[in-house]
Amino acid sequence: MKRAFFPSESCKDTHFNPVIPQSWLQVERGKLSKFSAQSPSSIESFIKVQEPQILPFFKPVDYVEVLAQIHEELESCPPHERSNLYLLQFQVFKGLGEVKLMRRSLRSAWVKSSTVHEKLVFGAWLKYEKQGEELISDLLSSCGKCVKEFGMMDIASELPSDKKSYNIKDSKANEKHVPRNVSFRIGNETIQCDRQKIARLSAPFRAMLTGCFAESHHEDIDFSENSVSAAGMRVISAFSQTGCLDEVHPDLLLEILIFANKFCCEKLKDACDRELACLVSSRQDAMQLMEYALEENSPVLAASCLQVFLHDLPDSLNDNRMVEFLTHANRQHKLIMAGSASFSLYCFLGEVAMNVDPTSDVAALLLEQLLDSAENHRQRVVAYHRLGCVKLLRKEYDEAERLFQAAYDEGHIYSVVGLARLANIRGKKNCSFEKLTGIISSCTPLGWMFQERSLYTEGDDRWQDLEKATELDPTLNFPYMYRAASLMRKENVQSALAEINRILGFKLALECLELRFCFYLALEDYKSAICDVQAILTLNPNYRMFEGRVAASQLRTLVREHVPNWTTADCWLQLYDRWSSVDDIGSLSVIYQMLESDAAKGVLYFRQSLLLLRLSCPEAAMRSLQLARQHASSEHERLVYEGWILYDTGHCDEGLRKAEESIALKRSFEAFFLKAYALADSSPDPSCSSAVVSLLQDALKCPSDRLRKGQALNNLGSVYVDSGKLDLAADCYINALKIRHTRAHQGLARVHFLRNDKAAAYEEMTKLIEKARNNASAYEKRSEYCERDETKADLEMVTFLDPLRVYPYRYRAAVLMDNQNEKEAIAELTRAIAFKADLHLLHLRAAFHEHIGDVLGALRDCRAALSVDPNHQEMLELHSRVNSQEP
Repeated sequence: MKRAFFPSESCKDTHFNPVIPQSWLQVERGKLSKFSAQSPSSIESFIKVQEPQILPFFKPVDYVEVLAQIHEELESCPPHERSNLYLLQFQVFKGLGEVKLMRRSLRSAWVKSSTVHEKLVFGAWLKYEKQGEELISDLLSSCGKCVKEFGMMDIASELPSDKKSYNIKDSKANEKHVPRNVSFRIGNETIQCDRQKIARLSAPFRAMLTGCFAESHHEDIDFSENSVSAAGMRVISAFSQTGCLDEVHPDLLLEILIFANKFCCEKLKDACDRELACLVSSRQDAMQLMEYALEENSPVLAASCLQVFLHDLPDSLNDNRMVEFLTHANRQHKLIMAGSASFSLYCFLGEVAMNVDPTSDVAALLLEQLLDSAENHRQRVVAYHRLGCVKLLRKEYDEAERLFQAAYDEGHIYSVVGLARLANIRGKKNCSFEKLTGIISSCTPLGWMFQERSLYTEGDDRWQDLEKATELDPTLNFPYMYRAASLMRKENVQSALAEINRILGFKLALECLELRFCFYLALEDYKSAICDVQAILTLNPNYRMFEGRVAASQLRTLVREHVPNWTTADCWLQLYDRWSSVDDIGSLSVIYQMLESDAAKGVLYFRQSLLLLRLSCPEAAMRSLQLARQHASSEHERLVYEGWILYDTGHCDEGLRKAEESIALKRSFEAFFLKAYALADSSPDPSCSSAVVSLLQDALKCPSDRLRKGQALNNLGSVYVDSGKLDLAADCYINALKIRHTRAHQGLARVHFLRNDKAAAYEEMTKLIEKARNNASAYEKRSEYCERDETKADLEMVTFLDPLRVYPYRYRAAVLMDNQNEKEAIAELTRAIAFKADLHLLHLRAAFHEHIGDVLGALRDCRAALSVDPNHQEMLELHSRVNSQEP
């Protein structure tokens, strides 16, 4: 994970002393305790919470309204406007942190592209977003599935010729008086040409050779001063007769292109443009030819050069000459390169450059081009705010203030964060406070508003603002971190750890793990500290701590000296213990340590990927799966990991095929397990359950460890429950519990419930809650086996432990609606919708609005929900019904 874009420039909390990692690293190995065992005040040297970063994203106050507007416009706009609307939708989802929805919007922009340039830009953008997924394409190819998406386009064939410009008619005015042939003398050579055919190349040639100019009566014309060689003129003569360029050397093509542009020979120029475009196959080609393309107004060549550059991002940003073209392009050059897709192009390039280095000149110049390319209010908002963020980071404060103010004036309220930071930098802390207070009083208050205002208050006022920020948006990291650090400074250790554990229970944020690592370090709890730093390194092997100054791997090496060595047997015992207590972070740490031994790494990386998926870290999980494939000890094992890679990326049938290939080589637990999983997912036919049962039974007959056998028994129990075979299901769950597969309590509870023993189901879930480290889902499931008051208490606990789980909000809202408390019901849903763009929440709120006769509110929620899932059938039906009621 990248460090914050915008580290603290101001608003330094006087209690937070900067960390000096150098003194930490200077400690001799084995003598770390000498440093950390100083006075309690030394704790502060480890504890520093940076200001929350200013997100360089489009963040409307009411994102639901904006998504609804976009959807409404998409329903009625002309085709050429759709890509830009999907790009705006992408920006909204980016501001919300919804990665899957972002990519889907980007894909929609690519699919709905109305021009070659849009297709080119969005295709390259999608390829950039899917970096590291080349292996998936290779695996699909090995399954006989061809993947052509986001590959290089044949620009020459995609961009149509402008036929209108080629209709140069023969002149008949002086036909009887002009010679049929004409010779062009270039140096010592003479090239014979057909006068009428040369005249047809352009209006200037027509006027010169068949009009009133003296050359129309000459059979020999000196053409030595027109920057064309004799070889070039021969090609031009041949083209005038055949209309084709056959096997012309690239240097000669460039010469003819320049000549054709000079003499307005549009058909000849277009032919050269297309021939040259076909020759662009590398960044070196693109870099050399782009200058000619722009100078000679050759759109096909320019687009081909641009495509090569874009498909090699971010590495191609190192090509200074190409970057120079892009950062200093005037409007005409942008039109040649990108047609009407200039804003999309610079939006993409600006994002890539900021990911590489947001302080760089390249990032700033590309975003200036983005602003210059903006064509409407919404595009200007995106460009002003993003460029303002970069200027602030570069300490160009006056320019940053101008840009943030411009974005704010255009209606982007979030840009007030930049204005407040700048005011505080200039010593006007009260002004910063007043800006935020004004926003809070004039808008629907959001969590980020109170979080930002807290930076300009002290003591209880700051604490209250941060509590309000968490209430409105529990996904914000800073309030938890600040409160935890404050409690730690007061030596209230348990409360500090409880506060940071609260967010880590539902959001594995690296900066929160880092802070907890610092707590443990200050407490000399090296066993817990090593756990956190190893979890950090699992998520991001290159992570740097203490504001990016120290590699996490270095700190891990130092702490490792103070933790007893575990044998392989110790590691397995620890893994069983943590896995059975559903301590996923602890399990990650143990596996990281086991990977240092000579154990079979493929199996361990695979276990790692399972944990990362459970922790909602899909990118890290995929990286671990790929490492499992690389370290597979056999062909049949490698095929299993390839199958999981395909399955996890949505290619279920291909994953199934890999499992079958693996079984053909050797019957193994993992191959049968994968096949059962993939078969259950790929076939909607209930009759396939018997095949799944058979596969899981085959898996259980194969050698494996208790961790995986417990999972297989749990899955087998689920299949039996779905088939109504409750006794067999209960046996599976009981056997899974015997080998400490704790999650089987949930399945057994379901069996009790289906046997009409609600009390036993409740008791079973209580056992899971008592054993599991992360138990929000257990409370949620137990709520189904309670009376209403107990259900309410359990669901309140779910929201406290994991505010991202949407079922509790929906349940509470439904109860309120049943009691005819319509406003409170809608408010309950609105509370969650403010920080989570969830289809089900929007759907239910739309239905509530319809119920109370608020047609416009219902329509707005329907449209926003269809932005989240355009194909949701129930939502489409509700939208159709509500739309028919619109006044």
